[in-house]
Amino acid sequence: MKDLEECYEFFDDLCTINEIQSLAQRLEVARMLQNGFTYHKIETETGASTATISRVKRCLNYGNDGYKMTLDRVKEQEEVEEVKE
Repeated sequence: MKDLEECYEFFDDLCTINEIQSLAQRLEVARMLQNGFTYHKIETETGASTATISRVKRCLNYGNDGYKMTLDRVKEQEEVEEVKE
């Protein structure tokens, strides 16, 4: 996908609203895990179940680094936007 608009169009066709919200929740769980938050804090702030948190943690530790790649790119983009301001 070339830009943010194409991402919106693709995921709007591909996923239901609930699925998109679940994906966003998992990404936030991954971010919080990387930053050392406890399961309790993550559960409280995101509403994710401990099973979801465990699954995301397992992917962070033993997966294909998809969460890490995505979180790194989001962070890079946020830094670029901060410099522009």
